[in-house]
Amino acid sequence: MNLKEIREILELLKGTDVCEFELGRGDMVLKVRRGPAQGVPAAASAQAAAPLSPAGPVRAPEEAQAAVPPTKSSHKEIVSPIVGTFYRSPAPDAAPFVEVGTRVVKGQVLCIVEAMKIMNQIESDTTGTIAAILVENAQPVAYGQPLFHILPE
Repeated sequence: MNLKEIREILELLKGTDVCEFELGRGDMVLKVRRGPAQGVPAAASAQAAAPLSPAGPVRAPEEAQAAVPPTKSSHKEIVSPIVGTFYRSPAPDAAPFVEVGTRVVKGQVLCIVEAMKIMNQIESDTTGTIAAILVENAQPVAYGQPLFHILPE
């Protein structure tokens, strides 16, 4: 893991409500934690056999965005299982996997979340109709960030 990759991860986490993130690669672990905005600086630490950068520890953004409490509704929320980039279609010139109003079945691919050049297909865990697509194409997403609302059958 190099400094450029760490900066990309921090950039993806910026503006999200993720408070803690951990990524392991081989014998290296990157941990990013954001504390309360009460003057306690947020810290990122890497634990590895060798230091990641001679420049010292990487600092995460100091302010964590306030989390919005979920509301009860009749829809099922599909969330991102990883931090990455959200894509609505399998290729830039291809049609989107789903649109608002599309009927989906359990196991159907809804989108792709790219993380570190790996394309992860996100599948529906319920049968129903897409009520809302909550993320724009090619936008960064956080772990646990809502992507879709599905009205179950």
